[in-house]
Amino acid sequence: MMHLNDLPLAPGIRSRLIPDINGLQMHVLEAGFEYGADRPCLLLLHGFPELAYSWRHIMLPLAAAGFHVIAPDQRGYGRTTGWHAQHDDDPSDYSMPNLVNDMLVLVTALGYKRVASVIGHDFGSPVAAWCSLMRPDVFASVVMMSAPFGGAPLQLDPELNVLDSFAKLKQAVADLALLSPPRQHYQWFYSSTQANADMMRSPQGLHAFLRAYYHMKSADWSGNRPYPLAAMDAASLALLPTYYVMHRDVGMAATVAAEMPDAQHIAACNWLTEAELAIYVNEFTRTGFQGGLQWYRCGTDDQQIDRLREFGGRHIDIPACFIAGENDWGIYQMPGALEKMQQHVCTQMLDFQLIEGAGHWVQQEQPRQVIDILLKFLARTQNVVIPQG
Repeated sequence: MMHLNDLPLAPGIRSRLIPDINGLQMHVLEAGFEYGADRPCLLLLHGFPELAYSWRHIMLPLAAAGFHVIAPDQRGYGRTTGWHAQHDDDPSDYSMPNLVNDMLVLVTALGYKRVASVIGHDFGSPVAAWCSLMRPDVFASVVMMSAPFGGAPLQLDPELNVLDSFAKLKQAVADLALLSPPRQHYQWFYSSTQANADMMRSPQGLHAFLRAYYHMKSADWSGNRPYPLAAMDAASLALLPTYYVMHRDVGMAATVAAEMPDAQHIAACNWLTEAELAIYVNEFTRTGFQGGLQWYRCGTDDQQIDRLREFGGRHIDIPACFIAGENDWGIYQMPGALEKMQQHVCTQMLDFQLIEGAGHWVQQEQPRQVIDILLKFLARTQNVVIPQG
């Protein structure tokens, strides 16, 4: 077994492996673990291309408020093992029901029958949403960050010939190729055979690729001034930045290389220092991106989407909160999803916050504001004493 260097974690956060988690040996970071299952549990779910380490700035303050804080490397990521990821593999292991099952088995293994809140960022946001939709008996509340959840895909009646949101997105994505210049959608690029190699073997190297990628989706990049799009069509989607709607013949590595920050901007980036970025580089150098890319394959596959239609029309009936950065285009990348989440999908949407000075990586860019919002939300849903100072 390959020897892995210890992660540079603040005192009070520990790293450990939990065996037999739905076929995985799952790596987790924990804070507030000294009291075990006697404390209410918070489950923090990262997105792409991230890790449990992405929650490093907010774990200790949440633990100080009286929680056992658990952040796993999810299936396909980091130091979790037991997963397999080749593009030609059946991606079903990465389907949303199986990702939810990973979390159910994990919290049960840690001694919990109930989770105070499941909190997800980026692709972790829909996992958190599906946890709350499928198992409200286990998850008492949900926080979605950066990616709105527009609900489960609906059962389709062929006689009505009505497109649901996924079908509309597919049509818009197909029409992107007809624009001048022709474009492509990043989720379909991430589902392609070339995506992993494009990023892993980028001419600029993995370190520079990730630095540019994280920079371009943050508030540090001047191009992030988001606004709602008018419709789910190709012309509207083409208004998104190129890291979401790319030029057809340009991969992600070349897309973000055009916006690589200079040395002065890198030195000033206190939310992701060079030492912190090196953690991501080291982990993805070892694992590649294909594990995370399998999630996108499930998200763009008709068969996988059809398996979710049995949940169409269901609501999230537990207390819910949404947090994102004001400079995050992810809020609007799926036209209509934000409004559906607020008005129809979540029946107890208790809080909705857009944070000034944050882009897509909100819990890393502005951790103090995220902590304050989370603690106030948790105080409304259970008996939580908010620490002062």
